[in-house]
Amino acid sequence: MMDANLKGYINRYDKWLKKNLISYASKVIPIGESLDNVKHIIPSQQAMQILKQARLITVAKCVCREHYKNCDNPLEVCFILNESGEKWIEKGLSRKIDLDEAKTILKQANQNGLVHLTLYKPDHEVYALCSCCSCCCHDLQLVMKYGKDYVLTKSDYIARDDPDKCIQCGQCAERCEFNARKYNDKEMVYDPELCYGCGLCITTCPENAIIMTPKSDLSLVHNCKTV
Repeated sequence: MMDANLKGYINRYDKWLKKNLISYASKVIPIGESLDNVKHIIPSQQAMQILKQARLITVAKCVCREHYKNCDNPLEVCFILNESGEKWIEKGLSRKIDLDEAKTILKQANQNGLVHLTLYKPDHEVYALCSCCSCCCHDLQLVMKYGKDYVLTKSDYIARDDPDKCIQCGQCAERCEFNARKYNDKEMVYDPELCYGCGLCITTCPENAIIMTPKSDLSLVHNCKTV
């Protein structure tokens, strides 16, 4: 049964979606490092580009992890931007930081296997960028536990494997929050249809056997082994 906190979020999202105030509540964006080999990058979908373009960057503790306490991942990883950031500062909920500190926080989030998400207001303004885990994040929980996949949209990129480089170590499967990668009987199994394009698998692969490719190239994705 869905807990009251998640039910409150889904009721709010359903209301906004019904009124066409938003198309979705949040969107996965690939970490910057995972896009090094991609020729055509959409800057607005990279975390650092969003932060560079922000007039004000503030950082706050993750509301989800403070509420659920299901893991020991870093708390101060949520960026509240511009006008919303000013309001959070006034309420004592966030503090102003510069781009260098923001970059350090993003790197720490990646090291801890957190998924970068942009959050939207009903007027479609990106007001926050957070780094989430599926055990605490309300949107990821709604998708992974309750199948409410309409609240979260995938990034415009998808992971592509090179079977000649893959050594079947399984490290990418350990990092995948969306169950797109599983390690079965000494073999990595990848289902690209489940990939949300977060790029966490890229930065853990010891053989550089994974790259990100535009989602439009899904038919060209070759895998170590698909389901």
